[in-house]
Amino acid sequence: MAEAAAQFQKALGQLVLIPDSPERQRQELEFWSALASALIAAKGFAAPEAGHAYARARELWVQSGSPSEFLQIPGGEARYHLNRGELGRALRMAEDVLRLSNQLNHSAGLVLSHHMCGATLMLTGNLASSLPHLEEALDLYDRTSPQSFVHQFGIHCQVVSPAFLGIALFLLGFPDQALARSGAAITEARRLGHPPSLAVCLSVTTRLLLLVGNDAILGERANQLTAVATDHDFPHWRAEGTIFRGWALVKHRDLAEGISLLRSGAAAYRATGAELWMPHYTALLGRG
Repeated sequence: MAEAAAQFQKALGQLVLIPDSPERQRQELEFWSALASALIAAKGFAAPEAGHAYARARELWVQSGSPSEFLQIPGGEARYHLNRGELGRALRMAEDVLRLSNQLNHSAGLVLSHHMCGATLMLTGNLASSLPHLEEALDLYDRTSPQSFVHQFGIHCQVVSPAFLGIALFLLGFPDQALARSGAAITEARRLGHPPSLAVCLSVTTRLLLLVGNDAILGERANQLTAVATDHDFPHWRAEGTIFRGWALVKHRDLAEGISLLRSGAAAYRATGAELWMPHYTALLGRG
C-alpha cells in the first residue's frame, strides 16, 4: 500500500504537466481518491495524509458535479473523521451520503452509507438505531454485490458490517447472536483474501472477544491481527493488535509485559492520528 501511494503521488505530479481539461480533472479526481484509499492502509484511517487526500478528492468531486461513481469519497472522509473521534461530524457526513444515495437510487452508495451510519451510531451509543443500518447494508450487498467500491473505499462492507453488528448485539444483551455474527464475518474475510478487510474484521471481532471476556482465544485472535498487520505493514491495525495482545497477557497475570504492550500499542495507535478508541484503551490500562 505504501508503494501504491507513492506511485499515485508520482502520477499526480505528472498531471501538472498536462493542460487543464475535463479529462485531466477527472483523472486527478481518480488519483486523489485512489491515493486516499491506499493511505488509510499505509498510514491509518485517521492519518493526516489520508485526511488531506480525502479533502482534495472531495473538493474535486464537488467541482465535477458530485458524480455518483465517486460516492466513496465523502464516505471515506466520514470514516476519517470517525477514527479521529469526531463522531458528530462523521455522522452528519454519513447521513449526507445516505440521502444522496437514496436520491440517486445508487446501490453501492447505499451499502457504503448504511454501513457508515450504522457503525457511527453504534459508536455514539445509539445501539438500537445502528442495527437497521448495519442489517440494511448486508441485505443490499447480498442483493447487488457491488464490487466497485472495494478498490476505492478500501474494505468489503459485507465483512465489516456484521463485525460491527456483533458488538452492537452484544451491548444490547445478545452475546450468542453477537458471536455468531462475528464468526461469520471472520469466515467471509478469510474467504475473500483481501488483507485490509481481514485486518479490520480481526480488529473488530477481537474487540468483541475482549468485551465478552473470552480470554481463552483472545490472545490467539490478537496474534492473528498482529501478524496480518505486520505482514502488510498496516500501522493502525498493528497498534490495535499490540493493545489486544497486552490485555490478553494482563488477563493471564503477566502484568509487566501486558501493561508495557498496552502502553506502546496505545502510543502507536495515537501516533496514526486515531482517537476513536483511546478512552477504551486508557480504561484497559487503568484496569491493568
